[in-house]
Amino acid sequence: MMGSKVRLGVIGLGAQGGAYADYLAEGKVTNMVLGAICDIDSAKKSVASEKFPSIPFYDNYIEMLESGAVDAIVTCVPHYLHPEMAIEALKRDIHALVEKPAGVYTKQVKKMNDFAATKPELTFGIMFNQRTNPLYQKLKNLIDSGEIGSIRRTNWMITTWWRPQGYYDQGAWRATWEGEGGGVLVNQAPHQIDLLQWICGMPKKVYSNVKYGFQRNIAVEDEVTALLDYGNGATGVFVTCTHDLIGTDRFEILGDNGKIVVDDSKKITIKRLAKPESEMSATMSMQDVAKIFMGGNTEELFTEEVLEFESVWGEQHIAVLENFAANIIDGTPLIANGADGINGVALANAIHLSSWLDKEVELPIDEEVYLAELNKKIEAEKRNPIKS
Repeated sequence: MMGSKVRLGVIGLGAQGGAYADYLAEGKVTNMVLGAICDIDSAKKSVASEKFPSIPFYDNYIEMLESGAVDAIVTCVPHYLHPEMAIEALKRDIHALVEKPAGVYTKQVKKMNDFAATKPELTFGIMFNQRTNPLYQKLKNLIDSGEIGSIRRTNWMITTWWRPQGYYDQGAWRATWEGEGGGVLVNQAPHQIDLLQWICGMPKKVYSNVKYGFQRNIAVEDEVTALLDYGNGATGVFVTCTHDLIGTDRFEILGDNGKIVVDDSKKITIKRLAKPESEMSATMSMQDVAKIFMGGNTEELFTEEVLEFESVWGEQHIAVLENFAANIIDGTPLIANGADGINGVALANAIHLSSWLDKEVELPIDEEVYLAELNKKIEAEKRNPIKS
């Protein structure tokens, strides 16, 4: 390491990789510097030499890993490559930070996690920047502390991912089974899928209705409705799409003792019941109920607290990079351990598989069945490529 600073190698100088390179070059990340850049696109070399003239550039990531120029890497490349690149880095005793999602299917993510487990001395993280968002940290604390009791139902409608056709037409690999391994579930919504399981736990069963190329000329999903069964009576609904220009971001968690609503990832409304709902049900007379429904005082039933949050774009990514560097340098616990990435991939895989098989699926899903179905999609896509 250069002094006590981690030298990060950025693999893939696209929008995200370019943003990380800028943060590092501008000195915005404590204890981390830009060590090298890698991209297979020769046009990126001239971009890099102009913006980062003193930083070595490679068109082969293995060469970069073996150059001695980097202590760690971040994978800003198509999803299928994340596990492979992380394994190659860890093999060479180089720390690995993978972008979301951890991979396309759980079998490849499990291989990465198993290999990372053989290198406990190395730092293996994932870019779940929303976990550094103070709003979602607060929400997790509220749920973990039992503020609203046991969860009865979760509802997250996250349709603020509008993407026009032109977005999908930017590159041949976009919105394809072979190139990306899916649509909104693997590209736009992995953060919410991770947060959902991080805060509320993993469901035991999933039943989904997914539309492929519903409102866009693409092969993959652009409309998702999933019904979650947590196995203890609690249920959930997760809705996302890329064709809602207006968009909604609303996350509700109903518990035995109250309800929490998150609006636009900026505001938390906590409604705490005076007594558990089951107790109210057992002790209130119909006259009491009639009074409330006729405009009575609800303060006897519940209190309301509203928390507002401000979040600057980019701050969260920097927070993950700084936390990653701190773990390498002094063992500061990771906000998002790389091994955690498998949960979101497993949930996205289950949503896909349920729609492909048109039935409810149990988690963990059968990895071989998923891979066989995914390969069928890839083959069908090769035979009938979508013309833009």
